[in-house]
Amino acid sequence: MRGKTKFYILLFSWQIVLVFTIIFSVKTISAFAITTQDPSSIDVASILAISSAVAIGSSVLGAAIAIKTTGTAAISVLAERPEAFFKAFLVVALGEALAVYGLIIGILLWTKIP
Repeated sequence: MRGKTKFYILLFSWQIVLVFTIIFSVKTISAFAITTQDPSSIDVASILAISSAVAIGSSVLGAAIAIKTTGTAAISVLAERPEAFFKAFLVVALGEALAVYGLIIGILLWTKIP
């Protein structure tokens, strides 16, 4: 198995573990076990926890893709023109800000859990 494929499989597996940890940490086991539950009484805490995990996970994966792409381009630009360091660094930092925004939204959702 190639290194890149193995990395993506491990990354996906880790995301699955994190999602299951969030799901089972907010008392949703009983919601899954009870089949006579009324569909109108959905557990708000579980929805907030899952949406928090999705917000953080998707923003971090998006930031990783953005940093990979812009970082590669920034290194190539720096090899040709060293004076363009600030512009290249700024573009990579904007990709990193994506992950921070997702983390802020995830924390805001997590604090709304009753």
